[in-house]
Amino acid sequence: MWNGKRLVVILPTYNEHLSIATCIRGFESLGIVDEILVVNNNAHPDTSAEVAPTAAREVLETTQGYGAAIRRGFAETRSFDLVCVCEPDGTFDPADLLKLLPYTHDVDVVFGSRTTQALILSGANMGWFLKWGNWAVAKLVEVLYNTVFLSDVGCTYRVIHRESLDRLEPKFAIDGSSFGLEMMLHVARERMSFVQVPVKYQERVGESSVTGSRYKAVVLGLQMIVLCVRMRFGRSPVNA
Repeated sequence: MWNGKRLVVILPTYNEHLSIATCIRGFESLGIVDEILVVNNNAHPDTSAEVAPTAAREVLETTQGYGAAIRRGFAETRSFDLVCVCEPDGTFDPADLLKLLPYTHDVDVVFGSRTTQALILSGANMGWFLKWGNWAVAKLVEVLYNTVFLSDVGCTYRVIHRESLDRLEPKFAIDGSSFGLEMMLHVARERMSFVQVPVKYQERVGESSVTGSRYKAVVLGLQMIVLCVRMRFGRSPVNA
């Protein structure tokens, strides 16, 4: 528990069989996480064997997509007070949860940010293109939604209060890679309080299905820009 609040960590997985057990044990070692939920999103066949020896609970979500996996995780964790989302691919440090949690005293949602240069570690996939692309879209969100400071729209490490999540869940529409931004934009539209906190960004174990390709990263970036504009003017997000 964290200050009397029950805490769950949701780990969506597709191609993280080489790193997921280490990630789970990293969160376990903190001594404050009440449950770790692995959402198997049609993942690599070796994934379940890696999860089985750990204390994590695994569920299968057959609808493909990052958003579908996270939304299934949200539906499975309604009894917890604080909900953390993190990717188990080795890019994030479970110990950074200790940076995010203190801010939950003051705000509804705490988002991580991967664009602080001193915290981008050797081997991390955060070259100038991804760094400044994320920063540019973050500034677009700031202007369109009149938000507090933002420096990254692609960081999936975050913590949200359950009561805030209950307000947002009926609004979610995206099953794919843009879900993280959709969630952020709904938080902004609902005028929920939030803050963005720098976290370490490390070398990925294995290859990303999204940012491992410059072409895919460009396509995702354009989708994000369109999503920002559509939602700002009250149009429904395109499921992508």
